[in-house]
Amino acid sequence: MSFNLKKDGKRIVVICIASAIMALNIKSFVRTGGLFPGGATGLTLLIQRSFELFFQINLPYTLINLLLNLVPIYIGFRFIGKKFTLFSCVTIMLTNILTDAIPVFAITYDTLLISVFGGMLNGLAVSMCLLQNATTGGTDFIGIYLSQKNGIDSFNLILGFNVIILAVAGLLFGWDKALYSIIFQFSSTQIMHVLYKQYQQNTLLVVTHKPEEVYQVITSTSNHSATMVNGEGGFERQKCKIVYSVVSQAECKPVVKAIKQVDPSAFVNVIRTDQISGRFYQKPHD
Repeated sequence: MSFNLKKDGKRIVVICIASAIMALNIKSFVRTGGLFPGGATGLTLLIQRSFELFFQINLPYTLINLLLNLVPIYIGFRFIGKKFTLFSCVTIMLTNILTDAIPVFAITYDTLLISVFGGMLNGLAVSMCLLQNATTGGTDFIGIYLSQKNGIDSFNLILGFNVIILAVAGLLFGWDKALYSIIFQFSSTQIMHVLYKQYQQNTLLVVTHKPEEVYQVITSTSNHSATMVNGEGGFERQKCKIVYSVVSQAECKPVVKAIKQVDPSAFVNVIRTDQISGRFYQKPHD
């Protein structure tokens, strides 16, 4: 497990900013609205408030959150990547410390605004970590593990799991807060889909007269292979090749740009792919 000062220094700076955003979001939007944001954070707050309500015991956020993250951290070390998990642990610890240290303060008391903008901030913080090969912990570890194993975007499955947590919160603390929390979690998931595209795929259909050059730039830019199919133009009846490949959505723009550089006349059709079956290269987490 080697470290690069410039690259890893940038990762630390970004995840520190993300941790600060996460902690501020919890102590402003989440606490003010009485929301349960799902995942390990939501479950931590649910346990905290349950102990406060039923046993009059104030448990520290850090203690509960660390205990809940033990299994996800093991999954990270075992199946995802040691360096990835190490930076994730930095994020978890820093978020926990800041959450306990920062006082509660309100930006707005409108619960709908809190749900939407708090969820967007949460999605931003999580995406910042994911883009730097780290995570905020909890169900994010599980989501990445499932996405890596199955080759699909599994964060919608995590959203479903979070809805179960929020249903428990609704039974204990009232359905209005639980329903607003679902809006919070939905907003967060949508921001993640926009910003983090590692496990979303696009199909490329490239009509070209330079198939070898197109194939080479696809493999060199994305490390994915391609299939070549014989074709014929319907208007001019000229022979051509159709190069077929599937790449991640994050790689799509660089690949299309590289294709247009080697063959400016190439016709490129980009199709969103919901699911694939078979061998598909996923860049491993370090």
